[in-house]
Amino acid sequence: MARVVLPFGAASLAFDIPDGNLLGVYSPRAVAPVADLDGAIRGALASPLGQPPLAAWVRRTDRVLILADDNTRSTPVDRIVPVLLGQLNAAGVKDDRVSCLVALGTHRYLSEPEMRRKLGADVCRRIRVFNHEWQDPTQLVSLGCSSRGTPIRVNRAAVEADVVIGIGSVVPHHIPGFSGGGKIVQPGICGAETTAATHMLSCGGGGDSLLGRAENPVRSDMEEIADRVGMRTVCNVVTSPQGEVAGVFFGRRGDAFARAVDLARAVYAFSYPRDPDIVIAGACPCELDFWQSHKALYPAQRMVRPGGTIVLCTPAPEGVSPVHAGVLEYASRSSQRLREAYAAGRLKDGVAAALAVAWAMVREKAGIITCSPGIPPDDKARLGHTHAPDIAWAVQEAFRRQGGEARVAVLTHAPEMLPVRDA
Repeated sequence: MARVVLPFGAASLAFDIPDGNLLGVYSPRAVAPVADLDGAIRGALASPLGQPPLAAWVRRTDRVLILADDNTRSTPVDRIVPVLLGQLNAAGVKDDRVSCLVALGTHRYLSEPEMRRKLGADVCRRIRVFNHEWQDPTQLVSLGCSSRGTPIRVNRAAVEADVVIGIGSVVPHHIPGFSGGGKIVQPGICGAETTAATHMLSCGGGGDSLLGRAENPVRSDMEEIADRVGMRTVCNVVTSPQGEVAGVFFGRRGDAFARAVDLARAVYAFSYPRDPDIVIAGACPCELDFWQSHKALYPAQRMVRPGGTIVLCTPAPEGVSPVHAGVLEYASRSSQRLREAYAAGRLKDGVAAALAVAWAMVREKAGIITCSPGIPPDDKARLGHTHAPDIAWAVQEAFRRQGGEARVAVLTHAPEMLPVRDA
């Protein structure tokens, strides 16, 4: 009997799988963190990829806007921004010409204490730090449509800035293939209608997500929107699931992103020999709510055999979503019914509708059992999931559905993992 332990918030979940049933317990590769993070950041900024150093092209009169990801990401923004401010100051740009926009996408707004924890108290004293208020239409401006027809509504602060620099991390992601690059603009600082369009575009993969596909229609759309906004420069990092930084890449957006993708593949991709009947997916490190934890479903979706069972494990202390709770009114519908309702204009929250389609596509391949103290049983039912009172019950129920000979794969950090089937 194999004893398996999953990270689960501040605690862990432990359960047993018979040795003969266990296909494998898969985790990201162990990776050595950079020995000197501040030194690595300074080195990356001193020798940018694909463009000159900031001092060669930033003018002292420029208004500089930094885009930073929020508390759902482990990017060490509090370590990057001070070094970036030092470089800007050296170029003659004073702190009062610099501000930082927290690129929330359509997540909930950060509180002042959360901003200080994310960026550091000193940064919050030195420059203006503010939320992307995506729910306030007066904060958004239209830039027309992308070549794919996506309506581009973006935070006006980015349009009014002379220089826009993005900060984010790169991991496999089910919507654009990988996070990072232009994703800090779209969905980071765009309006809900822009995000709804790109999210729905990601659901056209024929029953699978775009996880790990670096070139795809969504990525192209996001990068075009970032070009339209004028964000040419990014600092992208690759972290381990423990939040330690394995690499820092700064410079021209495409160059820095490509280098980060290469490292992210090395850390998060793994091979497996055959399709399991059961996938047990731990949601670490995306455990805040189901809106984050659902990312654990897509690696499981790619692996599990049709008709199999996925067991999702997440603390989800904030439930399904503090912002998009209305998704529960229709989340259990089929993907076809959801697409039709969205096309007919009956689903007003387009971002939630697009994710509901993605969730339905997973359920249409495999049943989902959810072990989560933060999501009430009724809400699990409204997601189309089976409520598990504990992990032992979930494992037993999965075997009941799939039979005593079922093959089981376990993903310890599923949201950021990239399964690759052996040839």
